[in-house]
Amino acid sequence: MRVRGNLAGEVVRVAGRLDASTAAEVRPRLHGALERGSGDLILDLSELEVIDVTGLGLLVGLHRRAMRTDRRLVLRDVPPRVMRVLAVTRLHRVLSVEWTPAAVA
Repeated sequence: MRVRGNLAGEVVRVAGRLDASTAAEVRPRLHGALERGSGDLILDLSELEVIDVTGLGLLVGLHRRAMRTDRRLVLRDVPPRVMRVLAVTRLHRVLSVEWTPAAVA
């Protein structure tokens, strides 16, 4: 996971897996990025391969935490297979997702 700042907020790249086996390691890093920065917290998911219910729960919890601090969680470059999971669970209606042509295909 890499973090870089910009004027609009921080960008965090989440790659590989976001599931029960990685959530305990990733959660404190994402919470730390949210607490340290300002503006949008943008998760670049372009290299995310797998997400499960634990990963979805982590995203929802991070979204709620961001809202409590007047920030916004934004999912960017969501791969089609992950976008399908978000759509089936209807989380694409709750979470802010930057739509790209590749994600819609």
